Amino acid sequence: MDIMMIVSVILVIIALVAFFVVLAFVNTWLKALLAGAPVSMFTLIAMRLRGVPYGMIVDSRIMAVKAGLDLTINQLEEHYLAEGHLIPTIQALIAAEKAEMDLSWKQACAIDLATKGTGKTVGEAVRTSINPKVIDCPNPNSGRKSIDGVAKDGIQVKVRARVTVRTNLKRFVGGAQEETIIARVGEGIVTTIGSADTYKFVLEHPDRISKVVLERGLDSGTAYEILSIDIADVDVGENVGAKLQEAQAIANKNMAQAQAEIRRAAAVALEQEMRAKVEDMKAKVVEAEAQVPLALSEALRSGKMGFMDYFRMKNIQADTAMRENISGEKPKE
Repeated sequence: MDIMMIVSVILVIIALVAFFVVLAFVNTWLKALLAGAPVSMFTLIAMRLRGVPYGMIVDSRIMAVKAGLDLTINQLEEHYLAEGHLIPTIQALIAAEKAEMDLSWKQACAIDLATKGTGKTVGEAVRTSINPKVIDCPNPNSGRKSIDGVAKDGIQVKVRARVTVRTNLKRFVGGAQEETIIARVGEGIVTTIGSADTYKFVLEHPDRISKVVLERGLDSGTAYEILSIDIADVDVGENVGAKLQEAQAIANKNMAQAQAEIRRAAAVALEQEMRAKVEDMKAKVVEAEAQVPLALSEALRSGKMGFMDYFRMKNIQADTAMRENISGEKPKE
């Protein structure tokens, strides 16, 4: 009898626990059932044990089902556990469905996870695909006011463009973003201006820039599709060609002056070298003249020359000096 009593008490306790557990989930279960998105009680309990907010998951499923999207609890739970933004992702998918866009749940989840931490959202991607947005080229935040190019005549042309794009959802994940679009459009503008024979042609045909840039397929590999490129402003800048010619002339003048200075320095060095050689020759003459008295002394000592010969030579030197003085010639040193 005691055993039966214990078993009965245990069964009652189990029943009460089961009742309260069911009572905790019955509101959510009943809401899903009445909304046409039924969820089993076991699934709710399992989500609770896994730490998943079953209430939000159920609300998300109800939202999806009411919008005509057949999303399972497992799909919603997987995206939540991947730290995705569940509600915004479903809202973006609903918007794409209403706009008859080809966007699957898998793509929406991939875009949501890829844009995490970038300041962009899957909802923005869908909205941009529905309602195209305009990108300024150059970006005003970059500090530049225009894209500058130089025509063949050397005149600088300043251009501001506005690029209308819409999201390409198939390439949004892994595709290049707005910075690449701006860089490619800027490159196309500079190339088009540079190929013009004169700046006047650019001023007269600004639409030519748009056509040439669009023909280059600049949206290849990006997350956007370029719809149009509109030239917002065209201004004439500096005469870059004249400035370059002036700079080249100054450089040529400086080079010529440097070469002339090199030649002058070489001439001065050669002159100094010649003067040094002259002084060296004079020193040799002086040295040779210094040997004359020694030679005379040696000649007198050895008898090869007499004293009369010596005095006769002195008389000839004196006579020569007197004649030079009379003639006004400067005696040679």
